[in-house]
Amino acid sequence: MLSLTEPSGKSKSFRAIELLPKPNFLCAFPEYTRETQDKMNPYYTSRVILITGGAQGIGRGMAQAFAREGAQVILTDLDPEAGADALTWLDSQYLKAHFVACDVRQEPQVQALFRQVAEQYGKLDVLINNAGIASPARKPLHALPTAEFDQVLGVNLRGPFLCAKYALPLLEKAQYPAILNITSTRAFMSEPDTFGYSASKGGLEALTHSLAVSLGPQRIRVNAISPG
Repeated sequence: MLSLTEPSGKSKSFRAIELLPKPNFLCAFPEYTRETQDKMNPYYTSRVILITGGAQGIGRGMAQAFAREGAQVILTDLDPEAGADALTWLDSQYLKAHFVACDVRQEPQVQALFRQVAEQYGKLDVLINNAGIASPARKPLHALPTAEFDQVLGVNLRGPFLCAKYALPLLEKAQYPAILNITSTRAFMSEPDTFGYSASKGGLEALTHSLAVSLGPQRIRVNAISPG
C-alpha cells in the first residue's frame, strides 16, 4: 500500500498497482514487417531461448520480444491449443518459434522436452521458468484441499527445479548461459488465502539463490524477476 497526502492534508491509501498503468505485453511493439527482419540483433540470432508457459500472458509477450530480436525461441505449455494459437499469432507478425507441449510437473515429460532441444539445437542459452498457476479460487485454510496446494507447488516450484536440472547439460554448452525465474511480489507481501501461490513463489526465490551460488562456478547466471 502507498499513502499519499492530499492538498487538504488528509492522507489517502492506495494499492500500488492502482497508481501504475497495466502493461499490455502483447501490444508493446510497433508494427513488424518482413522488411524489418534485417534489423534483428546479431547478439540474439544464434541464441536458443526456452520459455515455459510461453503460449499465454507474460510468456507469450517474452516470446514475441525475443523472436523480434532474431532468437530461436522454444515455447512450452500444458495446453496444445494455446501453443498452436501462439504460433499462429507470431506467424502473423513474420515471427517464428517452436512449440512443445509439456507438463512441467511431470519429470518424464521434462526429460523428453530437453532431449528434443538437444537433438534439434544442441545447446540452450537461456531457460526462462515462467510457467505458473494459482488456485482457481481463494479459499480459507480449513477449506483448501491439500491436492490443490500440491498442484500449485508442483507447477510453480517443482517445475522450475526439474527444468533447471535437465537443462543443465545444454546450458553448459552455451557461451553465456542463463536461467531466469519469474517469481512474484506475493513472495514478499502475501494476500489472504493465497497459501499455495505465495509459498511457491517464496520457494522459487530461495531456489533462485541456491541455483545462483551452485551454478555460478559453471558460468551460469541465475536471476529472478518478480512482477506484481
